[in-house]
Amino acid sequence: MNSSQIKEILAQLGSGDIVPYLGPGVLDGVVDRLSGQPIPADSDSLILAMTGGQPMSPRLMYEFPRAAMHLENKKGRSFIERFLTQTYGGDNWTPSPVHQWLADLQLPYIIDCNRDTQLQRCYADRAHTLVVGAARLAGTPYRFDLYQGEAGQYRPISLAEVDTALPVLFKPLGTPLPKPGYVASDADFVDYITELMGGFAVPAWVKLKRRNKRYLFLGMPFNRDTERMVMSDLIHDAAEPAGWALIAEPGNSARKLCARKHVQLIEADWSSLFALGTPDTAAHVPTGGLNPLTDMRA
Repeated sequence: MNSSQIKEILAQLGSGDIVPYLGPGVLDGVVDRLSGQPIPADSDSLILAMTGGQPMSPRLMYEFPRAAMHLENKKGRSFIERFLTQTYGGDNWTPSPVHQWLADLQLPYIIDCNRDTQLQRCYADRAHTLVVGAARLAGTPYRFDLYQGEAGQYRPISLAEVDTALPVLFKPLGTPLPKPGYVASDADFVDYITELMGGFAVPAWVKLKRRNKRYLFLGMPFNRDTERMVMSDLIHDAAEPAGWALIAEPGNSARKLCARKHVQLIEADWSSLFALGTPDTAAHVPTGGLNPLTDMRA
């Protein structure tokens, strides 16, 4: 690990010019408070949670959207939404100190590509705008829903009602709070990525906010097609170079993507950054759980 590079990132992180971009790896260590089972976050664990622990064929096990599409065709789209809401909608998961640390930095813009609510719960004590990715919507070209969060509550807002001065929490693949909605199956991703490329999946003021930003990819292995395609468009208009990706053991796909998008690859886990940024917290990870959103940090 090149600790000097990570220290350089930490020194600049609070400026607001760096956008954390979170993937499934940042949920490592989050477990169910009763059973001790880890939260399903990466592709394989999500598939196994969705099937009750039964592996699917290798073709379907390759990527969660493919497996979700298969089950959606058999059981309906509501099955996928119900599964994700049951998985992530409760307060049964232990809190993640890295999410609280990022929230405490008071950054203007964070992208969270997980479908859990950890970061939303950490933001419950402050006003912010929540942008939730959406797919296959009727009657609108946009592929997002907007909410203003304040005092532990969310209310839906229109583009005209957005307070552009508030920090933005962008959940491109969805969340159960305040209203369940997800980008999950192959059909969802085809629609979402098509509209993302067309400019309809990112609100106009976010497009302005993201110009010349650098991105800090944490817990993103970039070993699946969909996550690489979503990333490529979400960081449009990035600075040059576009930021850093912390990946302990990057595969060829991750190396190629980072080279093509001008992202500096640092062969270290996200936990290395967290440990240097919060040595006291990193040495003692709490084991308690979170309260519901309305009770968080009351």
